[in-house]
Amino acid sequence: MHKDFPSATSNVELHNLSREELIAKIRAYQRQIELFREEQRRLNTLFAITRSLSQELDLDNLLHLLMDEVKETLQADRCTVFLIDEERGELWSRVGHGLENFEIRFPKSKGIAGYVATTGEVLKIDDCYSDPRFNPEIDRKTGYRTRNLLTVPMRNKMREIIGVFQVLNKKTGPFTDADVRLLEAIAPIAAVQIENAQLYEELRRTFDSLISTLAHIVDARDPQTAGHSHRIMLYADEIARIAGWSKRDREVLRISALLHDLGKIGIREHVLTKSEPLTEEEYEHVRQHVELTKSILQKIHFSRRFKDIPLIAASHHERLDGSGYPDGLVGEEIPAGGRILAIADMFDAMTSRRHYRDRLNFVQVVRTLKEAIGRHLDPYYVNCFFQISLGRLLEIMEFEEDEWVRPADLKWLKNFTLGELARLFEKEADWPEWALMFLRYYETAGSQNQNREE
Repeated sequence: MHKDFPSATSNVELHNLSREELIAKIRAYQRQIELFREEQRRLNTLFAITRSLSQELDLDNLLHLLMDEVKETLQADRCTVFLIDEERGELWSRVGHGLENFEIRFPKSKGIAGYVATTGEVLKIDDCYSDPRFNPEIDRKTGYRTRNLLTVPMRNKMREIIGVFQVLNKKTGPFTDADVRLLEAIAPIAAVQIENAQLYEELRRTFDSLISTLAHIVDARDPQTAGHSHRIMLYADEIARIAGWSKRDREVLRISALLHDLGKIGIREHVLTKSEPLTEEEYEHVRQHVELTKSILQKIHFSRRFKDIPLIAASHHERLDGSGYPDGLVGEEIPAGGRILAIADMFDAMTSRRHYRDRLNFVQVVRTLKEAIGRHLDPYYVNCFFQISLGRLLEIMEFEEDEWVRPADLKWLKNFTLGELARLFEKEADWPEWALMFLRYYETAGSQNQNREE
């Protein structure tokens, strides 16, 4: 039996109690039952939080989960998680209720959060504006009015403070000691998972930088095709987004796109930069870049999540009818990512200047894409590609040189899709201003790119 639970009372003893004593006994039982219920709620909350946090390694998502769970459990109006940036000596948060549009940073010794981060004390304040440690600057920035708050430090396994929980404006009155106990129980669980997420984010940044560097190495071999891998990645990601792909699948596709031409590091430079059409022998040599891409990528240890990257990257020249290379795959034998890359690669090849030709007339570009549907290109993903806005297409085509494009024009062109423009090409009626604007930018950009190279 719980040490604080009232001892059992026999029927005889109950019979001998006065009315007042009996009421007191009943109330004592009720209070103890409520304590047990509160403990059960606390344990259920800790279990739910632990289970949900253990599956999340994205730092922003993790912080959103934490603040939502704490806000709901403590019946508060808002919750913010502030993390310590040791290099800058600051507390910062970009995830919090009321912080959707900006990041907050301030010295880690400032305000209530700073006081808790510095001293490790728990602060439960019933009237914030009467406490000299309270920093009203955040209220002024957000337009919010803080009445009461509970701030608890988060310590990692080494007992180092890595940040603080700050919960604002409890809806049922001031924060209670039970709230303190619950948040103190949540804090170490949160701290461990936050550090795991930060480590994962750091490893991912390192991985992303290596992938980007490999792509730049390939593009740097030929200044005229610089940016090709990055544009393919952006086009492919737009197609996958419109097709409803998950965040994880889109990440695999983006990496595959950045590395799809990695094998070109093995292609002779004079062939890559030749200003005349390639001979048959030279063309066969260039085709080898796909198998080189696959061979190089298969030597890299990718985690299980990224294991399909070599196959996807090496399938961007396969064709639905089996006429592609290197394996002559047919239809759905080609990975979906490879079918998307094929569209992006063909479009970028036609809309970019090469050593032996200028970018193609845009009407011809659209016509070529349509003619390839079903034979070379997947109809479904081509349809997704045609749903990309003209403004987004222009941004991607000129992503390194887009400062000369008027922002107002880009915004307007995002109201119209490539498909709408393509349908105009089939009519003899006059083209509307938005179509003419896009084509002017396309033609002007081609001329400017040529002048820069010359």
